[in-house]
Amino acid sequence: MSTTAERTQAGLPQIASSEVAKPAPRQSWVSWFTTTDHKRIGILYIVTTFAFFMVGGAEAVMMRLQLGVANNSLITPVHYNQLFTMHGSTMMFLFLTPMIAGLGSYLLPLQIGARNVAFPRLNALSYWLLLAGGVTLYATLFFTPPEAGWTSYPPLSNQVFSPSGGQDAWIYLFVLTGLSAIFSAINLIATVVNNRAPGMTWARVPAFSWSLLTYSVLAIISIPVATAAAVMLLFDRNYGTSFFDATAGGSPSLYQHLFWFFGQPQSYMALIPAFGIAIEVLTVFGRKTNQSHKAVTTAFIAIAGLSLVTWGSQMFTMPQGSGVRGLFTVLALLTLIPVAVLVGACLRALTNGSIVTSSPLFYAAGFVGVFVFGAVTGVFMQIFPIAWQVSDSYFMVAQFHYTVAAAGIFGVLAALHYWYPKFTGRMVNENLAKASFWLIFIGFNLAFLIQNSLGLEGMPRRIYEYGTGTGWQLENMISTAGSLVLTVGILLAAFNFVRSLSNGAKAGPDPWSGNTLEWFTPSPPPANNFDVIPAVGSLAPMKDIRAELQSSNAGA
Repeated sequence: MSTTAERTQAGLPQIASSEVAKPAPRQSWVSWFTTTDHKRIGILYIVTTFAFFMVGGAEAVMMRLQLGVANNSLITPVHYNQLFTMHGSTMMFLFLTPMIAGLGSYLLPLQIGARNVAFPRLNALSYWLLLAGGVTLYATLFFTPPEAGWTSYPPLSNQVFSPSGGQDAWIYLFVLTGLSAIFSAINLIATVVNNRAPGMTWARVPAFSWSLLTYSVLAIISIPVATAAAVMLLFDRNYGTSFFDATAGGSPSLYQHLFWFFGQPQSYMALIPAFGIAIEVLTVFGRKTNQSHKAVTTAFIAIAGLSLVTWGSQMFTMPQGSGVRGLFTVLALLTLIPVAVLVGACLRALTNGSIVTSSPLFYAAGFVGVFVFGAVTGVFMQIFPIAWQVSDSYFMVAQFHYTVAAAGIFGVLAALHYWYPKFTGRMVNENLAKASFWLIFIGFNLAFLIQNSLGLEGMPRRIYEYGTGTGWQLENMISTAGSLVLTVGILLAAFNFVRSLSNGAKAGPDPWSGNTLEWFTPSPPPANNFDVIPAVGSLAPMKDIRAELQSSNAGA
């Protein structure tokens, strides 16, 4: 293999190979509608889901403005419930899970040395199903949006309390995005099982690819169960069945069991890839190979397995026997062991190393720090006597955002900043990236840390307004101010991404001195990814390639 050494403007080494194809010529915008290139589909996913993230964030800000002062009438109660439902549904079904699918579509084949995903047309179908789900939900803005919450518990979601077609649209959203996630998961599993580069044993599959594999298995197992519940709800609403109608012999609690069999794993479907991203980023900028790789992959599998048997920990306020609650408490607390392994692996990546303080490192470290606080408060949520007191309060809102929302914001932004050069061939502006990080970090903690106090003071979640005698005014004002700071930070990050498309410094193939195979290709990669797929001899094949390059140059 003929290789030459070059250097970027930042002085970081990169690899260029005469045997790696040049990027394909630009095609018309129409070709995006028919593409089966996993990278283009990944970009469609990422751009679409980030746009939904911005819309969902705007909905959250409107809710916080309503709660910023006591006795506020900025938003009507009905509109507040609609905003609450649209925000939660957007973030969970149109941003969090599909963003991971988009990153997987783009990066997994590159990381494992494949030229495409196993089923390119199925990959395209999964994206268009996602988009159809999003259009279906937001079409309700032209008649009546759903207002039964993002979980759509019966009886709030039956025809009596939600007679409009908006609730039916929510069900179609759930089914369409569920099918999208299942098809994407099948594709990712088939790709990593069958299309790995020569020499890439399971022990050499990168941490992020392992996290995608784990995410995909969880999706295939859990999503069909909740999709069945959504279809049963649709039949209850329109075809005279009574699966969840207590007045006709049905069971509303059955819906909750079916939903949380998916909902509990869904949280980890976001957290596991976020840790995969953090470990990839921290090992690269800590200038290390992942020395805890076997422990990390084992932890991914353990968390996935436990998440499938702990759905009852989300239902402690429902009638259950003490023995059942105790069992779910023990199982949920056991999840903290593999979670601690992942946190330890992240910390180990930064110890005794030569740390490079680039923006992806900030976001990855920020995710770990924020998540650790959320995990500590989560311990209280898993102990059922405490959960009885705080489950329906703002304490739960804070804990949810410190874990799942932290993965969605810090984990995803770490990924976007880290792989942006690979996506676009350009570098983001580091000063703007770091400024946006600090705004997001400060705003996030201002917005959600104080909500723990609000919950302990008795403020219930899903509340529309509160009186002056509650004593909650100051905390709510701080939380609203934090949400505005957080919004400015996210808008600055989005501006940086758009601006860098034309003004960013050219990246080259390997601007970060990465460890994995995606950095072997040009930036952005050509249509077929690799003309020559390098053999993999370790967990960090790019380190091996750079060592070979250095050796050949020294002998020249």
